[in-house]
Amino acid sequence: GGKDAINTTIINFNNEKMQITWATREIFPNDNVSFFYIFGEGKNTVWKPCTTYLMDQDYNSGCLFKTEGPTLAISIRNSNGSKELFFKKLKADFYIKPSPPENVTFFWEEDTATVSCNKPKKNAWCLRLELQYKSKFDKEWQSRTSKCCSVREQGFDPSKCYFFRVRLRRLVPYCNVVKYSSDWEAETFWMNGTLLDSCDDDITPQTPQSKTVIVLSCSLAVLLMMLILLILLCKWQRVQMSVLPPIPDPKYPFADLLNDHNGNLQEWLDKNGHVVLQTKLEYEEPESIIEAESHQEDGNSDKQEPLEKISIFSGAAENNDGKAAEISCLLPASNTMAPFAGFHILVNDDMYVML
Repeated sequence: GGKDAINTTIINFNNEKMQITWATREIFPNDNVSFFYIFGEGKNTVWKPCTTYLMDQDYNSGCLFKTEGPTLAISIRNSNGSKELFFKKLKADFYIKPSPPENVTFFWEEDTATVSCNKPKKNAWCLRLELQYKSKFDKEWQSRTSKCCSVREQGFDPSKCYFFRVRLRRLVPYCNVVKYSSDWEAETFWMNGTLLDSCDDDITPQTPQSKTVIVLSCSLAVLLMMLILLILLCKWQRVQMSVLPPIPDPKYPFADLLNDHNGNLQEWLDKNGHVVLQTKLEYEEPESIIEAESHQEDGNSDKQEPLEKISIFSGAAENNDGKAAEISCLLPASNTMAPFAGFHILVNDDMYVML
């Protein structure tokens, strides 16, 4: 009981600023209290009112002021300061909360990391440097503490990415009555001695053997793709030829017509008549051949029936001036006998002879 029973929280930020808070709504539910403080001891000391209050639902719940010495006395009073509700004397140095470590550096040697920071100017022996780390596969932080201001840890897996963070801790009970530590320095990300932006984008380091395997795999993949493309190309050409056969160019069979005779069809026919006739005979319809054979068999069985034949006579008469022979068509009389080379050929009205 008494005035010392009020629960307060006292923090001395790196021996620069003091922050003292109390549970306003629990201790003083209906009063808006005031705060006074004084550093040092003596009759000439004067209480200083708080100029920077911390608020909780429009009620004063704490005070923030400058640290001016190792000893401190505080007083919580009613709203007008006429009645003291709480009084306490304390050592300000026993409530120090250190600042985060400055200029943190990492030194890597194989699987061992050495973390260092700047050494504070005062009371460095009261501080401990704490290192925490974990990989992205770990749920809990691993911790390592050493004297200010260097800590060494080994056994890191070069294939894993690690989160690192450091802070300073104040020794208890030799230097502090409360276990105060600094805020954590910004996290850093390391893998195999290399600083990364994040462990989300980490890439497993490649050994020379793995690089060789990757190169060979890529080369084989490229060759296999080229082979598959060649096979598909050959298959496509076959399919294309079967579905869309090539159309022959007519200029090759009639090359002599265009080149030798300048497109003169009559001259070309006169010179190549036997070729045309042979081609015509080769493509003669089978029905015509069968009909001719049947006529021949009937002639052998009955020789009394007259046979109608077509005789084609060709001839040329050359004159003294070397002119070409003329071709004329003669229409013989009905049922006339046409002599030729000792043979007599019966010619009717439907026949004509080429001379």
